[in-house]
Amino acid sequence: MEDKVFDVIVVGGGPAGLTAGLYLARARMDAVLVEKQLTGGAPALTEKIENYPGFPEPISGFELVDRMRRQAEGFGLNILPFNPLEGLRDEGGVKVVRTAEGEMRAYAVVLATGMRPATLGVPGEEEFHGRGVSYCATCDGAFFKGAVVAVVGGGNSAVEEALFLTRFADKVIIVHRRDRLRAGGVLEERALSHPKMDFRWKKMVKEIRGDQKVTGIVLADVEGGGEEELAVDGVFLYVGNLPNTAELEGIIELDERGFIRTDGSLQTSMKGVFAAGDVRSGAVWQVAAAVGDGVRAALGAQFHVENLKGTAYI
Repeated sequence: MEDKVFDVIVVGGGPAGLTAGLYLARARMDAVLVEKQLTGGAPALTEKIENYPGFPEPISGFELVDRMRRQAEGFGLNILPFNPLEGLRDEGGVKVVRTAEGEMRAYAVVLATGMRPATLGVPGEEEFHGRGVSYCATCDGAFFKGAVVAVVGGGNSAVEEALFLTRFADKVIIVHRRDRLRAGGVLEERALSHPKMDFRWKKMVKEIRGDQKVTGIVLADVEGGGEEELAVDGVFLYVGNLPNTAELEGIIELDERGFIRTDGSLQTSMKGVFAAGDVRSGAVWQVAAAVGDGVRAALGAQFHVENLKGTAYI
């Protein structure tokens, strides 16, 4: 495979990557999608999605992205399991994608590597990861049946996961730095009216405590009003996201937070390399938007390859 030159390599199998792969396969480009885990990305772990156009009834994130995968494979997209991206370089117009398993070459690349949860960096967080500290309610919520849990954060992800946790926990406490939720509309209404939900406004987690597992958290008042210890059985953290771009520093242009800068066609600072989805600077972190990015990046990559080959329809 190291000797083969594909038309396009898509790195990442979330909604943006799967959509790019679908469009490229349907255009009969020689494209391959590489993904380090199961396809679907973060939406595959979402219990339900109710704002994706065309689905008036909620659909599970896993089912939605699985339909995307099957549709892309139906047009001939080859999806390969690969280790995480380790590097990228240009060799005379051919892009070389490096992973721990070797190198792959293509005339164009679509980067759809997504994001990962940010950490708080407080004492106890790393120590109790997997023993009461979690970043995924859909993954771990069932372990907290009848428990009291804290959800740290006030955005859409935090509130969605907090509502999901009410299926299992007896009490869900949202800890937020501000005096109101950042999640909008329907989600806020559901959270504020839910009988199992409680709130700690203008608080931040200073420490996570426990013995063999989490037993409590120490909260500090953001306005200097002192501290309190809250007894909880688990802590779910939703305090932001970090782009999966560490291996691209110094290779393509990133913004101040590490997200990939692109132009109007979603091309990066390296000609022939495009970015799509949550990893792109300015993305709005919604499945529908990621799908649109996948389309734009695929069309840009296709035009780039056809220009190189002299087959572009102009």
